[in-house]
Amino acid sequence: MKDANSGLGDGHESGMHKVLKVKDLTAMGIAAVIGAGIFSTIGEASFHGGPGVSVLFIITAITCGFSALCYAEFASRVPVSGSAYTYSYVTFGELAAWVIGWSLILEYAIGNIAVAISWSGYFNNLLNGLGIGFPEWLTNNYDSASPELMAAAPHIFGIPVILNLPAFIVVVLVTYLAYVGIRESKRSANFMVGLKILVILFVIVVGFFYVNPANWSPFMPNGFSGVLKGVSAVFFAYIGFDAVSTTAEECANPQRDLPKGMIYSLIICTVLYILISFVLTGMVPFTELKVADPLAFVFDQVQMPWISYIISVSAVIATTSVLLVFQIGQPRIWMSMSRDGLLPRKFSKIHPRFKTPSFSTIITGIIVGVPALFLNLTIVTDLTSIGTLFAFILVCGGVLMLPPQEKSHEKRFRMPYINSQYIVPMVLIGTALVFHKEILQRLSMAEGWNVWKHNIPFFLFVIVAAITMVVSYLRKLSLIPVLGMLSCFYLMTEIALKNWIVFTVWLIAGLAIYFLYSYSHSKLKKS
Repeated sequence: MKDANSGLGDGHESGMHKVLKVKDLTAMGIAAVIGAGIFSTIGEASFHGGPGVSVLFIITAITCGFSALCYAEFASRVPVSGSAYTYSYVTFGELAAWVIGWSLILEYAIGNIAVAISWSGYFNNLLNGLGIGFPEWLTNNYDSASPELMAAAPHIFGIPVILNLPAFIVVVLVTYLAYVGIRESKRSANFMVGLKILVILFVIVVGFFYVNPANWSPFMPNGFSGVLKGVSAVFFAYIGFDAVSTTAEECANPQRDLPKGMIYSLIICTVLYILISFVLTGMVPFTELKVADPLAFVFDQVQMPWISYIISVSAVIATTSVLLVFQIGQPRIWMSMSRDGLLPRKFSKIHPRFKTPSFSTIITGIIVGVPALFLNLTIVTDLTSIGTLFAFILVCGGVLMLPPQEKSHEKRFRMPYINSQYIVPMVLIGTALVFHKEILQRLSMAEGWNVWKHNIPFFLFVIVAAITMVVSYLRKLSLIPVLGMLSCFYLMTEIALKNWIVFTVWLIAGLAIYFLYSYSHSKLKKS
């Protein structure tokens, strides 16, 4: 097992400002989680699950909670930047850590492209409501531009100029904020979080006065299977709480405060999500909620457009805070990878004045900002989810490989040990008995290869679950990380096969970079 301070830095030698406390970390977690999910994907999930989507938020929160506890265990033992990358390095070694670091690019950098494009949409709606705005050719992309727009746009050498300029501008501004220092980013994140929570609470309180309880019946109109159809949308709403762990070296007391920040933010966001889901499904029938802006939509339906405008403002603020937190997180992962020699040394350079990983921050801004100018990435949300879930699985698995903590009087988080020997087999066997018809139907090849191939991820899950059940019984593994691994793997099976294929190609490209550059430059290899 690798020493946590070997090649990774210990926080005291990094030269970074140690200014973050529990309230700052909690605010950062909320800033990352409450974004496009609560303002858009919650409508899609409600359309499928009806009022029962509130149950799905609880299930997903529990799943994320298992992972959060595992992150918290690592954060208390390995208080350095890098998040899941660092934790995987400590437990699984360099190659697995590289794979995780490469996967996290999907969550932070690539995911932020979609967030920037989403921000642009909300921002343009606000400007249009004021009677001003950018020309359409400056707020669009080649994928979705109509033939009329192509013809009307300016042309350079016969090529129409179509850009999403607002998306690029907000990435530049947020990257600058992340570049100039954690203090400035902390103040901005805290302000945006406070403002959007006030708006969301206002929406919940006002919305309950317009709830028609009859809309909550039936509670699960499409059954539990209908509720589960919203898994991807609901999980995407939770992505980001782990970004808190990337700021370990800027925490005043990371071993105590990082776990609290992650867990507090997850609890607060879950409560808000559940209340919002009840308001949405109570104000209008669930069948009307398949819209891009469900919160604004329901208030338009009750003739209160001024609240819709407030919600649009809040959506802009919410997505800005997500951009900020992810633009802070990605450079710190690259910084950790650079310290280990897996990326060029320049990626770990700390700015002498601002005390931030300056080069990594600039590169992150370029990787997010330039594609946001041109692309309309419909696959990004699923890719972000699958990359994040993969990281969660390895973090949970990593906790199982950690040695028991020695007893001490030091105040830091310690994940409780619960023997999984009998619980995991009982849970898995009980689930199989209850849902045996659905399981057999998914594994059946009666409908042919073209249908069955989409259930390959679920088939892999069944194999992994069976192996885990046996190992848990024989080795008496800790229950929380085992449940975290299984629940995250199951959520991955709900993501379309095409995204698994793209994710596999992404991993192969990452492995090529590792063997062509990182392996020969690794500090571990040279030591």
